[in-house]
Amino acid sequence: MPEFAFAFLDCEFGGLDPQLHDITEIGVIVTDYRLAELAEGEWKISARADRITDEAAKISGYDAEAWRDAPGVREVLTRVADLMPAGKTVVPAGQNVRMDVQFLELAYRKCGIPYPFDYHVIDLATLFYAWSLIAGEELPALSLRQAAVNAGLSEGKMAHRAMADARLTLEAFRHYLGRLMLRPPADEPPPQTPDAS
Repeated sequence: MPEFAFAFLDCEFGGLDPQLHDITEIGVIVTDYRLAELAEGEWKISARADRITDEAAKISGYDAEAWRDAPGVREVLTRVADLMPAGKTVVPAGQNVRMDVQFLELAYRKCGIPYPFDYHVIDLATLFYAWSLIAGEELPALSLRQAAVNAGLSEGKMAHRAMADARLTLEAFRHYLGRLMLRPPADEPPPQTPDAS
């Protein structure tokens, strides 16, 4: 696994359809394969008013005036790609991260910029659900809020902001990974077994 890195990321959008709505904010924390932090970045993105619903703006805190000087999507996507460690396979990680990936894949394609992430994803909801089965706890939801409350990382209602959600996702991921561990992680990766073919 040392050849892998993870990008714990969260995007805010002007709605739920990548074809109809713009990305308004990106937060990303890059870690190595053992979740040690390597880099982070947070960007507001200039978005088109007709591609942001009132409901999405209310949920994510989008305000046209606060975003007035935000860079365009091409510039931000380039900065995100530049943040990724060279020579590593970078796996996107997050809460319901498939939604973020859909928006990002389309945006990178439309901008003609190579997509910097692997096709695999790591999702907190899966880890949270696995923990609930082992712990014997019924979950009312698989949301980031629920995972954070159960982990004691939050007391309830949270504002949706990209970097705050990326950070909370990483902390929740560390929490549930720790709860599921049967033993401490080894200092060194396991030896590679020879190929039997």
